[in-house]
Amino acid sequence: MKEKECHWFPVCPMNHFHSRGLLRDEQIFPYCKGDWFSCVRYQMEERGEFHPDNMLPDGTIDESLRY
Repeated sequence: MKEKECHWFPVCPMNHFHSRGLLRDEQIFPYCKGDWFSCVRYQMEERGEFHPDNMLPDGTIDESLRY
């Protein structure tokens, strides 16, 4: 069975950082490919609240992530 992907994943910075090898699967996929309702980024996006691109799904900020 294919896991359901968050509808924001195609445009999410987490997808960009992961595809560049800057994030490990376990840092994002429990959220992006499954339990995205627990993702702080998802919650904030749905409420229309600002969140920085380098904020991880658990809400922590990773200062090493830059576009």
